[in-house]
Amino acid sequence: MNEHPVSEQPVSDHAAAAELRLLPVRGLAEFGPGDDLAAAVADAAPWLVDDDVLVVTSKVLSKIEGRTVPAPADPDERAKLRAELVEQEAVQVVARRGDAVITRNELGVVQAASGVDASNVPTDRVALLPRDPDGAARRLRDRLGELLGVRVAVVVTDTMGRAWRNGQTDAAIGAAGLPVLHGYAGSTDEQGNELVVTEVAIADELAAAADLVKGKLHGVPVGVVRGLALEDDGSTARDLVRPEEKDMFRLGVDQARALGHREAVLLRRSVRSFADEPVDPDALRRAVGAALTAPAPHHTKPVRFVWLRDRAVRAKLLDAMRTAWLEDLRADGRSEHAAQRRVGRGDLLYEAPELVLPFLVADGAHHYPDERRSGAEHRMFTVAAGAAVQGLLVSLAAEDLGSCWVSSTLFCPEVVRSELDLPESWEPMGAVAVGRAAEPSPGPRPPRELDDQWVEL
Repeated sequence: MNEHPVSEQPVSDHAAAAELRLLPVRGLAEFGPGDDLAAAVADAAPWLVDDDVLVVTSKVLSKIEGRTVPAPADPDERAKLRAELVEQEAVQVVARRGDAVITRNELGVVQAASGVDASNVPTDRVALLPRDPDGAARRLRDRLGELLGVRVAVVVTDTMGRAWRNGQTDAAIGAAGLPVLHGYAGSTDEQGNELVVTEVAIADELAAAADLVKGKLHGVPVGVVRGLALEDDGSTARDLVRPEEKDMFRLGVDQARALGHREAVLLRRSVRSFADEPVDPDALRRAVGAALTAPAPHHTKPVRFVWLRDRAVRAKLLDAMRTAWLEDLRADGRSEHAAQRRVGRGDLLYEAPELVLPFLVADGAHHYPDERRSGAEHRMFTVAAGAAVQGLLVSLAAEDLGSCWVSSTLFCPEVVRSELDLPESWEPMGAVAVGRAAEPSPGPRPPRELDDQWVEL
């Protein structure tokens, strides 16, 4: 089968191999629960030789392990199931934008949608990743040794995106019989430069190379890379996973939202026009949860967020607020035309897909006999409420949602409490309109210059 010489180049510099060959393993039937993968490969590829690297698509193992889930025919129900499976398979949500979710799964692998996939499976199924790809690779390697008398390495692959780059490539999620990493630290290149941090992911390179002969559309789930003599060092694909303490993005999206990361701060803009799209309730709840991590005096909980989900309740409140506002403007001597034009600015609160009202509740505030200290105490609670409101706006931006804070409820607190039947101690802190922006965001604004708003003493 191999008409060309095979390099015996050692792993000390695997890239210098004189020749590599990529061989598809054709003739494999569709796999199902309990099938013998090793026997099928041995029948289809009796030409395997020592030092070949067998590269297997993880979907094969998922089918054999019964890791496929029945999926409804209805597209909406199918999408709902897939979203539930993504959350089920995740141990951490790393990033989320719209329907796209990047997670860390139990294998430690960070990838889109927890590896949940509907490609190359029957249309009524959805596939999950195999439970133990490293173990499966080891067992397949051992079994092929028994069946064919050859010493091969095995790499189990899955398709992944790459940070800051378009397109996907296959990467190793399971491995046996090869060094998955090769470090060049301490070596010297031909120009005499010492390599300090260079480390090559050999298993990932093999996974990507073999995919060139496997592909996604031609029913070839197994390939062979020939031409490397890789000495087994006992490493596995788990060794490819960067430890969390060395991960620059280890906080994940939930904690990053709670911290109000810089990107979201700069992305936050006041949106005056919203698209006619529903807001994901879970996204709104996550944003509020992050906002409630704002600092609070005396270990209290001084902020309440009221979500006006009922459109009729919202309209009734806004109508009452508009009436009170018109009365104030007329009392100020404004003409009817000017007054009506002024209150028209409040139409945003009617039209926004969702409306959230923040309130200050100063329970737990200390009481002082003099006005100076009692006033300072209340201002301290007001600052805490403002921090929570800002946290909400930033967290909504992190959820790719637009928002606009409007001060209106501050000017008619009695009306708000009366219409919503709230206690006297609840102080309105404005209103937050929420939704998808009607126009694309111009992107993050640059930080402002430190002019007279910054004083150094």
